[in-house]
Amino acid sequence: MPRYARAERDALADLMLTVGPDAPTVNEGWSTRDLAAHLVVRERRPDAAGGIMLPPLREHGERVRRSVAARPFPELVAQVRRPPIWSPVSNPLTDELANTMEFFIHHEDVRRGGADWSPRDLPAGLRSALWRRAGPLARLALRRFPAEVYVQAPGHGQLSVGRGGEQLRLVAAPGELTLFLSGRQRVARVQLDGPRELVRRLRGADLGI
Repeated sequence: MPRYARAERDALADLMLTVGPDAPTVNEGWSTRDLAAHLVVRERRPDAAGGIMLPPLREHGERVRRSVAARPFPELVAQVRRPPIWSPVSNPLTDELANTMEFFIHHEDVRRGGADWSPRDLPAGLRSALWRRAGPLARLALRRFPAEVYVQAPGHGQLSVGRGGEQLRLVAAPGELTLFLSGRQRVARVQLDGPRELVRRLRGADLGI
């Protein structure tokens, strides 16, 4: 069985070492060092990882992340590459489900953080895996968007999300949809068709989860 989470993790770790700790990422204000620390906290500090999703824990989580980020960069990257087997999100039973999309997105955060990049030609299996995750992601990210959004990945399928009303069509390859729906609209190569104001609003919406 292909291990796309492992492949994306290794490629991200290799790229981080290549570009160094101060390279920009798609995440505004974060360098590769910041991103590496985020991943280490997510997998190794359950007491602080909750701050990624839960506002009451955010201050504690960010304090821990900054402390982790102060470690030597090669050490951080080594911990990203080799997560602990006990991690609830990275053990052998959960790794592929929890980390395929996570590490694809963060790999692209570093790839697309600079000026000279182009979309990768992804393996067919990875495209399919990302499309399977696109449905839940789209429903969550666009649940309050005031339109009916048809999300299409040619060759994979389509779904309808949003609160209803005027119609928008969002068309792209599964990887580009994943980036768009996770709040990285400015670097995602997608086609958006519909009323101009709704298109503008969706491209600028806060879709981060």
